[in-house]
Amino acid sequence: MAVFEYKGVTAAGKSVGGIVDADNPRVARQRLRADGVFPTEILEEKADKSRLSRDVSLQMLFQRINRKDVSLMTRQLATLLKSGLPLVGSLNAMADQVENPKLTKILTQVRERVNEGSSLAAALQEFPKVFPPLYTNMVSAGEASGALELVLLRLAEYSESQVRILNRIRSAMIYPAIMTVVCIAITAILLTFVVPKFVSIFQELGQALPLPTVILISVSGFTRSYWYIILLLLGITAFLLFRYKATPKGRRLYDRLTLRIPVFGRLVLMGILIRFARTLSTLLASGVPLLKSMDIIQRVVNNSVFEEAVAAAKESVTEGASLSQPMKQSGVFPPIVIHLVASGEQSGQLEDMLSKVAEIYEGEAETLAATLTSLLEPLLILMMAVIVAFIVVSVLLPLLEMNQIIAQ
Repeated sequence: MAVFEYKGVTAAGKSVGGIVDADNPRVARQRLRADGVFPTEILEEKADKSRLSRDVSLQMLFQRINRKDVSLMTRQLATLLKSGLPLVGSLNAMADQVENPKLTKILTQVRERVNEGSSLAAALQEFPKVFPPLYTNMVSAGEASGALELVLLRLAEYSESQVRILNRIRSAMIYPAIMTVVCIAITAILLTFVVPKFVSIFQELGQALPLPTVILISVSGFTRSYWYIILLLLGITAFLLFRYKATPKGRRLYDRLTLRIPVFGRLVLMGILIRFARTLSTLLASGVPLLKSMDIIQRVVNNSVFEEAVAAAKESVTEGASLSQPMKQSGVFPPIVIHLVASGEQSGQLEDMLSKVAEIYEGEAETLAATLTSLLEPLLILMMAVIVAFIVVSVLLPLLEMNQIIAQ
């Protein structure tokens, strides 16, 4: 069965477009007419040099598939399966319902592979950028256990919780970031355009200038004369740091230093622990074996220090040890995580304890992010006030001295 891209109009005269699968163009037209669409152009997907395909490709180029799209699709697919609709029919409904053209195209291809006899997990594995190993392994476990809709619901809840936490942290950091940019911009404008207007006045005075004024004039002159060198040095430094960070040694040093940054390092650590605990809990609850789950966790934590700790833990578990023991030996997991994992292993409720770990650090992360925001706002305002005050004082001091001389 082929995939066709089409453009057409509805009975109400509204222009529509999308993707439909059929054995040939005639069947595709019949399906579209049955849905109330009168096709004006219909072309097989492989004919990507046509005007229609260029239009669709251009639209897809500027539209990405984000976590929210996949999460919503997963929840809706689970709802359809729970209502008793067959998998192929559910995929067909999802392909018609989702609004993202890229995701529609992928779901159409997944549906065709499932219709040809492939498992859903195998079909999803062909699109690793959209459906990562965590997703496909959980779907595979759900298919094997016969509880696919339950696994999809867990996946949707997991994705939604990750998106929610990231959005809260990002929204908490928006205002400090804007204040930092404004502070830098105001300082640059003052040094580049405002201060130079007073330099000529100071030079005509012919008297010794106060130290703050000398410093200000020097900084302003250097900024105006060598701004391109400053930008070039910043660009070269950023490029070299980026290249070094791309090496295994550089990435490990960067990850280790990130965890040691005061306050912010704590926030990064909690984000890693949330991903570790929530992902492992979701995998185990969905029936994925522990060793396979550890493989996935190693790719999810996104920190080389924790990747090494997870790899060592996996090796110890392979040799018959408990999970909590190598976690304790690694020295990177907090005691509360180790105690809860050990308690979960002893009681046989490891996934529940991991879920509690995630909940604990989710609440702490939100509190810390809010605290950081409340502290950074006045701190940045104070820093900007100090810079502006220094510039104002440096400009006024010579003028006050000149007034004193005139008064005498």
